[in-house]
Amino acid sequence: MPVISRGHTGRRAVALTFDDGPDPLTTPLLLATLSKHRVKAAFFVSGRNAVRHPELVRQILGDGHEVGNHSCSHDPFLMLYPYRSLSREIGGAQDVLAEFGIRPLAFRPPVGLTNPKLPPVLDALGMFCVTFSCRSFDRGNRRIDGMAARIMKRIRPDDIVLLHDVRPRGENGVPRWLQEIEAILDGLAAKDLQALPLGELIGRPVMETHG
Repeated sequence: MPVISRGHTGRRAVALTFDDGPDPLTTPLLLATLSKHRVKAAFFVSGRNAVRHPELVRQILGDGHEVGNHSCSHDPFLMLYPYRSLSREIGGAQDVLAEFGIRPLAFRPPVGLTNPKLPPVLDALGMFCVTFSCRSFDRGNRRIDGMAARIMKRIRPDDIVLLHDVRPRGENGVPRWLQEIEAILDGLAAKDLQALPLGELIGRPVMETHG
């Protein structure tokens, strides 16, 4: 199926994307860090977490970031399900996010997997699929040590970078994770790579707003 996994700007630019949130332990700190560095990111949120933490979705949008659809439940086996289940998971997240005055156009499947049943579901919803071209293999923030170094070793212009906005495990997990995010942002500057909004990198909007 057609999948967007990187940009084609030809510029020294990348896009940062954060999956699985929002999370009250990580999202506010992440937003403050992105604001400090004047970076706009794309947040692929689950419908379930958006319902649990609506104030965080509003904060993400209020800070000028993009929001994409990451399914309702973030079931890692979602792509094994039939068409109706896929439609319910993706459409349900659309319904949740509509309450915030937006209609996501970009869908990122859990764990980045697709199947032949996905294109007709996305076509019916007027959506497209976005994956990634650079990742830190952080296992959903379960492996955060060395995350920035792994990203900096692999990153190239026009990459879509996969990161996660969920609480890390272990002692001092959140401060350690935040240090890695800071190191990624500093590393981009050192490599003369600009962090662009995802929509600008791929040349099409990630979401629409409505009244």
